[in-house]
Amino acid sequence: RTRPDLPNHEPRGCARGASYSWYLYSANRVKHPMVRGDLLKHWRAARAVAKSPVDAWAALMASDDTRRSWQKQRGLGGFVRASWDEVNEIIASANVYTIKQHGPDRIIGFSPIPAMSMVSYAAGSRYLSLIGGVCMSFYDWYCDLPPASPQIWGEQTDVPESADWYNSNFIIAWGSNVPQTRTPDAHFFTEVRYKGAKTVAVTPDYSEVAKLADIWMHPKQGTDAAVAMAMGHTILREFYIDKRSSYFDDYARRYTDLPMLVMLQEQDTPLGKALVPQRYLRASDLDGDASSNAEWKTLAWDGEDRIVVPQGSIGFRWGADGRPDQGKWNLEAKEAGEGREVKLKLSTLEDAQHAETRRADVQAVAFPYFGGIDSPGFDSNKQGSVLLRHVPMQRVTVQGQGKDAGQAREVWVATVFDLQLASYGVFRGLTDRDGVLVDNGARSLDDNVAYTPAWQEQITGVPRAQVITVARQFADNADKTRGKSMVIIGAAMNHWYHCDMNYRGIINMLMMCGCIGQSGGGWAHYVGQEKLRPQTGWTALAFALDWVRPPRQMNSTSAFYAHTDQWRYEKLGVDEILSPLADKAKFGGSMIDYNVRAERMGWLPSAPQLQTNPLKVVKDAAAKGLDPKDHVVASLKDGSLKLSCTDPDHPDNWPRNMFVWRSNLLGSSGKGHEYFLKHLLGTTHGV
Repeated sequence: RTRPDLPNHEPRGCARGASYSWYLYSANRVKHPMVRGDLLKHWRAARAVAKSPVDAWAALMASDDTRRSWQKQRGLGGFVRASWDEVNEIIASANVYTIKQHGPDRIIGFSPIPAMSMVSYAAGSRYLSLIGGVCMSFYDWYCDLPPASPQIWGEQTDVPESADWYNSNFIIAWGSNVPQTRTPDAHFFTEVRYKGAKTVAVTPDYSEVAKLADIWMHPKQGTDAAVAMAMGHTILREFYIDKRSSYFDDYARRYTDLPMLVMLQEQDTPLGKALVPQRYLRASDLDGDASSNAEWKTLAWDGEDRIVVPQGSIGFRWGADGRPDQGKWNLEAKEAGEGREVKLKLSTLEDAQHAETRRADVQAVAFPYFGGIDSPGFDSNKQGSVLLRHVPMQRVTVQGQGKDAGQAREVWVATVFDLQLASYGVFRGLTDRDGVLVDNGARSLDDNVAYTPAWQEQITGVPRAQVITVARQFADNADKTRGKSMVIIGAAMNHWYHCDMNYRGIINMLMMCGCIGQSGGGWAHYVGQEKLRPQTGWTALAFALDWVRPPRQMNSTSAFYAHTDQWRYEKLGVDEILSPLADKAKFGGSMIDYNVRAERMGWLPSAPQLQTNPLKVVKDAAAKGLDPKDHVVASLKDGSLKLSCTDPDHPDNWPRNMFVWRSNLLGSSGKGHEYFLKHLLGTTHGV
């Protein structure tokens, strides 16, 4: 038991899980090493005459015809039984040869989530890490990683364990068929209803979870983002504008970026020149600010109209000399300069002290609209792919950066809160300098303006009254319980092309309602709480951190996209997914070009990394009397070294040996299976 008022976790029964144990005794279980017959024939012949096992493997690799003879049989059966000694010798010889000839980062390994069997995962990943091989990612490869989570919080899905469902007072099961896919945990969902918790199911079909809900919302498949935006519009209007929730207000100021200031810049848009949000205003933008990590510290207004540097942004994670123990990475309501308590302003309009000036500083801002020109319920202004909304803002003086250093200029700044209200189309009665009403937001929830309940109705099929009811009750409960409203979100939401929009619309709601970080509130992602209990010690074991660091790791999605040549077949153009506010002259090329840019700039991992064997790189550096990293930097600059990602089809850049354990990578989770067969495995295919 965890505590007296919480139901027992056990029995955590699941018929599917119970049947799994029988696989151990199934006739399908392979109990001996198996080798492709043609490979074994060639190996034994080479081994009989070679000086060493490594020489035998080298002889096989020296002949393209020999190598292709067994590659062409992949997927067609033809395995024969061998001994453990023989297969271990083949594998070890292949690894030694590959390291010497091509480099250790041409040896890659793929295995699923370690939470299922930590020791088994660690056995393979430790071996790879010790020899300099590459551990491939799994979470993103399954499409299990919700990109919205790292986009917003920088982590991969830190969510509560399922027992926390029992602490909630209002649960939306959104795309999560709890009894079917979370069977061992489902009892927490069913039992909390007896405490009086309200439950809502959002699924296009009348699924198993729908029968357990008080309300069933069934939007058209893939339109969940529109539902979430309309709920967010309702929450902003009723709990921030018409009547301010004191709990939401305090939470938003202390724990979200809603008070932070954003710079706006005039640029060309499909509607002509307009202001467009750019980036946060940073401490480094202010005249004479020499604080450490200033370019990583965001700014806000305090109650006295002063720009302050609130503690807690990422720049406070480290101290002046880069030491994390000297950082102030917390969410105390203090400003960094004098350490005094501050109450950050959510809106430029908040203080009546400069009401006349503020009223004058209302400008039109362009926001991208991804609903498409012909989407039902499009904004009545028919403005194409851009919405013009009015935002209160002020001018501040900033110092130029880079080549413009030392040159002061004035820029418009607005709070995230003011921008968000405008983006959602919430009417605030904004007027220009002459007192003329310019606000083109929705006057009511029934207005057919982008992101209102009426707008979503035509896209999703969900009655506007139902969206309003659920949003209102969800927020009202969060207001009264200090955040105990929860969304259990499911994989069905994450496997749509624009899954991040689905998620971010919902996460916005949860932040507006002060639910994130609260027991019984927030989002409970379908992966559950998958952290390993001995995480700290296990990490050192699994990636050989006790011997060498950092380990080589690679995101499988980029690697397989490149090495199965799917980039060559790509039909989606970059221009098709660009924001309508992007400068299209700067963004040409194809999808693979952007992956290469990300690898080159260190935004994504990159392995194999260099076209030259890294062992040779180190030898060449030693011959020149240089530190290897200095040699690499200089050689990349003069072009004598090339990144592997720029030419994945060059033989020097191929992954040469691949380990797959605990996984059916090639049988079930190979995205683009036929391309794997043709380009990665070199066998019969249907491309």
